[in-house]
Amino acid sequence: MIIRRSLVSSLLLSAIKKSHGFTRQSTTPLSHSLVTVDAATLSVPAPSDDSRWSFGAHEQISSLADIEDPKVGVLLLNLGGPETGEDVEGFLYNLFADPDIIRLPPILAPLQSLVATIISKRRAPKSREAYDSIGGGSPILKFTKEQANLMAKSLRERYGIEAKTYIGMRYWFPFTNEALEQIQEDDINALVILPLYPQFSISTSGSSLRVLQEEFAKKADIYGPQKMFHTVVPSWYERPGYVKSIANLIQKELDSFSKEELQEGTSDTQTIPKHVLFSAHGVPASYIEAGDPYKAQIEDCVERIKALLPSEKDGVKIHLSFQSRVGPVEWLRPYTDDVLPELGEQGVKNLVVVPISFVSEHIETLEEIDIEYRELALESGITNWRRSPALNTDPTFIDDMADMVADALNEPSQSITEACVANNVGNIELETQASDLQLEISSAGVAGVGSIDSLRLRGRT
Repeated sequence: MIIRRSLVSSLLLSAIKKSHGFTRQSTTPLSHSLVTVDAATLSVPAPSDDSRWSFGAHEQISSLADIEDPKVGVLLLNLGGPETGEDVEGFLYNLFADPDIIRLPPILAPLQSLVATIISKRRAPKSREAYDSIGGGSPILKFTKEQANLMAKSLRERYGIEAKTYIGMRYWFPFTNEALEQIQEDDINALVILPLYPQFSISTSGSSLRVLQEEFAKKADIYGPQKMFHTVVPSWYERPGYVKSIANLIQKELDSFSKEELQEGTSDTQTIPKHVLFSAHGVPASYIEAGDPYKAQIEDCVERIKALLPSEKDGVKIHLSFQSRVGPVEWLRPYTDDVLPELGEQGVKNLVVVPISFVSEHIETLEEIDIEYRELALESGITNWRRSPALNTDPTFIDDMADMVADALNEPSQSITEACVANNVGNIELETQASDLQLEISSAGVAGVGSIDSLRLRGRT
């Protein structure tokens, strides 16, 4: 018979196996273990006379239906951040030691650690000041833990799925390898990998998936397709629940403008009283040219949210900009710090700023937007400032996270390697001239790491 790969059928199949006394024979791991089978259906043979369940020596686990007793885990991937001022330099070193953040020419690749050391020492004092302004450290781990716990609760209450959650941070504790060690100890055999970046970028989701890919390759006997079913949700900006949760938060801020503020925001030169500025994290323009889907996904996401908000006829105008650029190269435009003065010149008085690519509060929302950009907006004549909060533990968002996991368990799987290939990870190459090597730097979600000039590095061959 043919059983559709779904959570319900998987659980039923598990119950049937137990009732018939089926057991699963051990399998031999593959040496090249990063390809999974993405078939929409699987064939289930009738039980043999001795009532044993057998997959054969080289069978891969391609779905939950292949697992006698599914133990579901959800691995949340995020950037991480220093929890105290003492952590800042180490965090910055880990950030800039990542070749997805600083792309050195091949001839200089052995100097990656040295470059990271120089930049982190140079930038630590200024970055420490930025973190001090928001309480001394990043709250990203706190919010990620809360999201994980609430998502697990939603899975249990709404789907009957008992799932353990794990957090793998890219640049600070708990690191991804720590999460994998715990996953191994807990005997998880069905893993959903969920990067907490709604829009895919090579410098964020791609970098985190690279780490996993390396670990899975090194430990195929543990994480290979004969031992563990895994699937990746590489991006999820288009999900209705995510879109709706952001739209709801924006609408709340739009509704907060008083009658007097709306009158102040209307003039002969500015007929639209309320404006919304989506401020997304930027990446170097060369990433997009190399196939990074981030810009297109941001634009699509904004259009989806825009469709749920009042139109210009209803008195709301939408804008999009990119923030947090560092280094000497061209980044995605328009820049947020250019757009704010332009809006002020146009007579905009009422503005809601939306941190579109961030799912929790951290340095870029609390310091860069709330302090730096707010000050710039006020200086530019935008008198009535609002900032839509990050999603954090918004109930609609939490339930959508749970829905994502349930959907991932039901739908055809996507392996780490497949997710990387589909999103052009590894396609970026740095063009250099032999006499003048200019490093390309992406802050990958970290504000306060330094100004454009301070991160301008040049090397001579």
